[in-house]
Amino acid sequence: MGASPSRLLRFTSALRRRNYRLLWTGTLVSNTGDWLDMVALNWLIVAQNGGALDLAVVNFCRAIPILALALVGGAIADRVERRRLLIVIQLASMALAVILTGLAVAGVTPLWALALIAAGRGAAFAFNLPARHALIPMLVPRDELPNAVALNLVTLNATKVLGPMLAGLMIAQFGLTVCFALNAVSYLAVLYTLYCMTLTPAPQTQKTPEPRESLAAAILSGLAYVRARQVLYMLVLVALVPVFLGQPFLVLLAVFAHDALHWGPTGFGLLTSAAGLGSVLGALVIGGYTELLRRGIVMLVLLLAFGLSLLAFAANPVAVLAPLILIISGATYMSYNTALTSIMQMTIEDAYRGRVMSMMFMNRGLMPLGTAAAATLSASAGVRVAYGVMGGLILIFTLALLVFVPKLRRLQT
Repeated sequence: MGASPSRLLRFTSALRRRNYRLLWTGTLVSNTGDWLDMVALNWLIVAQNGGALDLAVVNFCRAIPILALALVGGAIADRVERRRLLIVIQLASMALAVILTGLAVAGVTPLWALALIAAGRGAAFAFNLPARHALIPMLVPRDELPNAVALNLVTLNATKVLGPMLAGLMIAQFGLTVCFALNAVSYLAVLYTLYCMTLTPAPQTQKTPEPRESLAAAILSGLAYVRARQVLYMLVLVALVPVFLGQPFLVLLAVFAHDALHWGPTGFGLLTSAAGLGSVLGALVIGGYTELLRRGIVMLVLLLAFGLSLLAFAANPVAVLAPLILIISGATYMSYNTALTSIMQMTIEDAYRGRVMSMMFMNRGLMPLGTAAAATLSASAGVRVAYGVMGGLILIFTLALLVFVPKLRRLQT
């Protein structure tokens, strides 16, 4: 019994650092707003325009800028002051949220306008995530970095519980526009916390890009850095493929609730919240065991369990069990992702951190493409078939890694 409080203290140790605590708090508020917006937007597309294919179009438009600009965003994060870069990105994202709110108030939400807003958000995302994750090691000591990574992911996924739950209630009671407006306001929180940070320049103990190095040369040097390190190369692959194959399970929950379960927005919010609750529980549990966060075999076993849970969700005939299965899906996926991110952060030199993390976060661009493929399959063969295919492909991919890539299986940082 005495070990649990000690483990909890280790897990939350990064929150003792003022700058990290500011980032964590602002992210919690802003991401809750993002989920309010995401649930409302997905429901608007499904209810207004007819379903999975329109959802696929909007997600495809969001994916293209992420894939096109992620490496650029990572290179810029390694060349400029990361806090200031994040402030500019939040201002741009808030402007897009205000535009969407205005369209909703006016009652003018054509698919092309939603697609353009999605593309703008994809561009902002391509710069935001590499800069944010590259900033985290500047806010905490190295020995607290795994805790900071886990806490950051807990924050991201706690909002998956709070945001969709609030969104389902607000859509039912007040309509979609309130969700869009609250998201716009939520950006003020992260802007304030970024402004309040006091950062000291890190000592230049590692190689940094030459001042005259072009942006293209910086991107190429980052790619060469990963290519020369087989472990990093494999970790980037493990970051990209499972997200393309499996992460669309969250976006397609709108279709699953509407078509398979015949539930309304409150039921849709329940499903999304269940996945988010599982994600929080998974990150909380594994975040207390820093030794597990550094082991490749743990990461792969968790990914295998995630694939199995998607198969179970697809085959489950009992509607009331669907949220329970999604708790398992969320827990296993987030535990895998926490382990992966911790291993990568502990391995990368700071001078290349933005560029390498941008390669990892290109998976967010692959996710909408995977969603487009899964939504197309859902429209033609049914949403349960789409979930079954996602789970089966993840199982095949993970088993191949376990059998044919022993270096990854034995990895320990």
